[in-house]
Amino acid sequence: MALVIDIADAVVAELNAPPAGTFDPVFTAVRRVLPEFDLAELAELKVTVVPKAVEITGATRSVGQFDCQIDIGVQKKLGKDLDTETAALCSLMDAIAAYLRRRPLAATPHAVWVRSRNDPVYAPEHLADQRAFTSVLTVTYRSVG
Repeated sequence: MALVIDIADAVVAELNAPPAGTFDPVFTAVRRVLPEFDLAELAELKVTVVPKAVEITGATRSVGQFDCQIDIGVQKKLGKDLDTETAALCSLMDAIAAYLRRRPLAATPHAVWVRSRNDPVYAPEHLADQRAFTSVLTVTYRSVG
Protein backbone atom coordinates (compact mmCIF):
# COMPACT_ATOMS: atom_id res chain seq x y z
CA MET A 1 0.00 0.00 0.00
CA ALA A 2 1.49 3.28 -1.11
CA LEU A 3 -0.39 5.24 1.59
CA VAL A 4 1.52 3.72 4.50
CA ILE A 5 4.84 4.31 2.70
CA ASP A 6 3.87 7.94 1.99
CA ILE A 7 3.04 8.43 5.67
CA ALA A 8 6.31 6.77 6.75
CA ASP A 9 8.21 9.13 4.42
CA ALA A 10 6.29 12.08 5.88
CA VAL A 11 7.27 10.97 9.40
CA VAL A 12 10.93 10.83 8.31
CA ALA A 13 10.65 14.35 6.87
CA GLU A 14 9.14 15.67 10.14
CA LEU A 15 11.76 13.98 12.30
CA ASN A 16 14.57 15.35 10.13
CA ALA A 17 13.35 18.98 10.24
CA PRO A 18 12.65 19.79 13.91
CA PRO A 19 13.34 23.16 15.48
CA ALA A 20 16.85 23.40 16.93
CA GLY A 21 17.15 21.79 20.34
CA THR A 22 14.16 19.46 19.90
CA PHE A 23 16.14 16.23 20.09
CA ASP A 24 19.18 15.35 22.15
CA PRO A 25 21.11 13.73 20.70
CA VAL A 26 20.35 14.92 17.19
CA PHE A 27 19.89 12.27 14.53
CA THR A 28 18.94 11.65 10.94
CA ALA A 29 15.97 9.31 10.55
CA VAL A 30 15.77 6.97 7.56
CA ARG A 31 12.96 4.82 6.19
CA ARG A 32 13.88 1.20 5.69
CA VAL A 33 11.95 -1.95 4.94
CA LEU A 34 14.24 -4.10 7.07
CA PRO A 35 15.75 -2.34 10.10
CA GLU A 36 18.63 -4.73 10.70
CA PHE A 37 22.10 -3.52 11.56
CA ASP A 38 25.38 -5.17 12.47
CA LEU A 39 26.43 -4.43 16.02
CA ALA A 40 29.35 -2.34 14.70
CA GLU A 41 26.88 -0.12 12.81
CA LEU A 42 25.08 0.63 16.08
CA ALA A 43 28.09 2.52 17.41
CA GLU A 44 26.25 5.44 15.80
CA LEU A 45 22.67 6.17 16.88
CA LYS A 46 20.13 4.75 14.40
CA VAL A 47 16.57 6.07 14.08
CA THR A 48 14.68 3.96 11.59
CA VAL A 49 11.13 4.44 10.32
CA VAL A 50 9.33 1.35 9.04
CA PRO A 51 5.79 1.01 7.63
CA LYS A 52 4.12 -1.59 9.86
CA ALA A 53 0.41 -2.11 9.16
CA VAL A 54 -2.77 -0.71 7.63
CA GLU A 55 -6.24 -1.34 9.01
CA ILE A 56 -9.10 -0.43 6.69
CA THR A 57 -12.61 0.09 8.02
CA GLY A 58 -15.73 1.73 6.68
CA ALA A 59 -16.18 5.36 7.66
CA THR A 60 -19.38 5.63 5.64
CA ARG A 61 -20.95 3.49 2.94
CA SER A 62 -18.69 4.93 0.27
CA VAL A 63 -15.66 6.10 2.24
CA GLY A 64 -12.94 4.03 3.89
CA GLN A 65 -10.92 4.84 6.98
CA PHE A 66 -7.25 3.84 6.84
CA ASP A 67 -5.32 3.52 10.10
CA CYS A 68 -1.64 3.31 9.20
CA GLN A 69 0.88 2.15 11.80
CA ILE A 70 4.45 3.34 11.51
CA ASP A 71 7.26 1.93 13.67
CA ILE A 72 10.07 4.23 14.75
CA GLY A 73 13.05 2.36 16.10
CA VAL A 74 15.87 3.83 18.15
CA GLN A 75 19.00 1.68 18.39
CA LYS A 76 22.49 2.24 19.74
CA LYS A 77 25.37 0.18 21.08
CA LEU A 78 25.96 1.18 24.69
CA GLY A 79 29.08 1.55 26.77
CA LYS A 80 29.59 0.53 30.37
CA ASP A 81 26.93 2.66 32.06
CA LEU A 82 23.77 0.89 30.90
CA ASP A 83 21.47 2.68 33.35
CA THR A 84 22.49 6.21 32.40
CA GLU A 85 22.69 5.57 28.65
CA THR A 86 19.37 3.70 28.61
CA ALA A 87 17.67 6.54 30.50
CA ALA A 88 19.03 9.10 28.01
CA LEU A 89 17.78 7.09 25.01
CA CYS A 90 14.39 6.55 26.67
CA SER A 91 14.23 10.34 27.05
CA LEU A 92 14.98 10.67 23.34
CA MET A 93 12.13 8.28 22.55
CA ASP A 94 9.84 10.32 24.81
CA ALA A 95 10.87 13.46 22.90
CA ILE A 96 10.11 11.79 19.56
CA ALA A 97 6.68 10.70 20.82
CA ALA A 98 5.90 14.17 22.16
CA TYR A 99 7.08 15.83 18.94
CA LEU A 100 4.86 13.69 16.71
CA ARG A 101 1.81 13.73 19.00
CA ARG A 102 -0.98 15.65 17.29
CA ARG A 103 1.55 17.10 14.85
CA PRO A 104 0.31 17.45 11.27
CA LEU A 105 2.57 15.84 8.68
CA ALA A 106 3.37 18.48 6.07
CA ALA A 107 3.83 15.91 3.28
CA THR A 108 0.55 14.09 4.02
CA PRO A 109 -1.90 16.68 5.42
CA HIS A 110 -4.79 14.23 4.98
CA ALA A 111 -3.30 11.93 7.64
CA VAL A 112 -3.89 12.78 11.29
CA TRP A 113 -2.20 11.42 14.39
CA VAL A 114 -4.39 8.99 16.34
CA ARG A 115 -2.12 7.37 18.94
CA SER A 116 1.39 6.34 19.89
CA ARG A 117 2.60 3.25 21.72
CA ASN A 118 6.14 2.60 22.96
CA ASP A 119 6.49 -1.19 23.07
CA PRO A 120 9.04 -2.29 23.97
CA VAL A 121 10.24 0.69 25.98
CA TYR A 122 13.54 -1.10 25.49
CA ALA A 123 14.42 -4.70 24.68
CA PRO A 124 16.14 -6.20 27.75
CA GLU A 125 17.45 -9.15 25.73
CA HIS A 126 19.35 -6.76 23.42
CA LEU A 127 20.88 -5.04 26.45
CA ALA A 128 21.86 -8.35 28.05
CA ASP A 129 23.12 -10.13 24.93
CA GLN A 130 24.62 -7.28 22.88
CA ARG A 131 24.71 -4.20 25.15
CA ALA A 132 22.52 -2.57 22.51
CA PHE A 133 19.55 -0.31 23.21
CA THR A 134 16.47 -1.02 21.07
CA SER A 135 13.17 0.79 21.51
CA VAL A 136 10.14 0.90 19.22
CA LEU A 137 7.47 3.60 19.03
CA THR A 138 4.40 2.69 16.97
CA VAL A 139 2.57 5.75 15.73
CA THR A 140 -0.88 5.45 14.12
CA TYR A 141 -2.12 7.97 11.57
CA ARG A 142 -5.64 8.00 10.14
CA SER A 143 -6.59 8.91 6.59
CA VAL A 144 -10.12 8.89 5.18
CA GLY A 145 -10.76 8.39 1.52
